[in-house]
Amino acid sequence: MLNVSHLSVNRGSRRVLHDISLSVPAGQTLAVVGESGAGKSTLISAVLGLLRPSSGEVTWNGAPTQATRPALVMQEPRAAFNPALSLRRSVMEPVVAQRIALAQGRLERLCSGLELPVDLLDRRPGEVSIGQAQRVGILRALIAAPPLVLFDEPLSALDAVTQKHTARLISQLQAEERFAALIVTHDLGYAVAHADQIAVLKAGQIEEIAAAQAFALNPQTAYGRALRDAAIALGALEEAA
Repeated sequence: MLNVSHLSVNRGSRRVLHDISLSVPAGQTLAVVGESGAGKSTLISAVLGLLRPSSGEVTWNGAPTQATRPALVMQEPRAAFNPALSLRRSVMEPVVAQRIALAQGRLERLCSGLELPVDLLDRRPGEVSIGQAQRVGILRALIAAPPLVLFDEPLSALDAVTQKHTARLISQLQAEERFAALIVTHDLGYAVAHADQIAVLKAGQIEEIAAAQAFALNPQTAYGRALRDAAIALGALEEAA
């Protein structure tokens, strides 16, 4: 289980995250939603161990999260790859770095689950579509079977049809792989449809945490209601959710 306990993070003299506590069990998804500047990406960086907390801690089953080698799926898929390397070499980097003996057929099974032709991996990042690049990014994140996967706005670079398709594939793979997922997103409709819980982040603080469907029906804070109502108005969330 991912456990974030009373986490605070400062950038210089400015406090970016304040007293954040949340948890994500294996096999479940927590979506963190909030407007730009709320601290969502800082939270991802702190969970990855890229930022040192001012106070509090982040652990996986009681150990530092870095020891579990959590994987990251980035917002801009092509930026995640070296443009000079084939996608296959980039995908295999976690396996090589961790000296993992890859189970026979694992690459092919994951490609099948993500609806990627295996030979597409012989191309370079600039030779595939944005949607394909994002699915290859998910493939690279999962190839070493991490227990924890972090998604930083994983669908925002994709068109609406590809967003729905990729979200469904992520959910299907999570059901098979049983990894815990922490997703930061502006897309409340995606969060409600695919997360088990939703945490609302505002100005570096947690406003509320609730089961996804319960939040859609009845947010407990004024800010949560404003986010929910804005998503309904934009057509990203059904009013009867």
